Amino acid sequence: MGMQVGRGGGKHVAPAMNVTPLVDIVLVLLIIFIVITPQLTRKFWIHTPKQEKKDVEEQQQDPNPPLVLRIAADRSLMVNSTALTLAELAPRLRRMFAARDDHIIFFDAADAVDFGFAVEVMDQARAGGAVTIAPLIKKLNDAAAAPPPAG
Repeated sequence: MGMQVGRGGGKHVAPAMNVTPLVDIVLVLLIIFIVITPQLTRKFWIHTPKQEKKDVEEQQQDPNPPLVLRIAADRSLMVNSTALTLAELAPRLRRMFAARDDHIIFFDAADAVDFGFAVEVMDQARAGGAVTIAPLIKKLNDAAAAPPPAG
């Protein structure tokens, strides 16, 4: 503990901080970190098997393309390029949804189609098991928009 000897008759003691224990602790910590640091940078060598590169197919087709219900200007109905009548729509959709996990159908109608007829078609789609009827705002460029292969 330090004391300051000063003027005034020597009866006044001023406190002073002793930094010796602080310096000792800091030096001990510094030595500990110097000793531990080389042990933290160990290297592990991992041997992985060599992998042969395979040719990647350009594009695989989705086994379950999205269902797209289209109404043409002449009131003809098509589900994924398969022509249907209004009476055939609900039973056909029930069979299609039985083979799928999702019950989503995309709906696309020509501008010339009457609103009442479009609502009637959507009601038949709902009766066929469609849980979600999503409006198609962009043209699909996949298998759902393409006609079925011949043969």
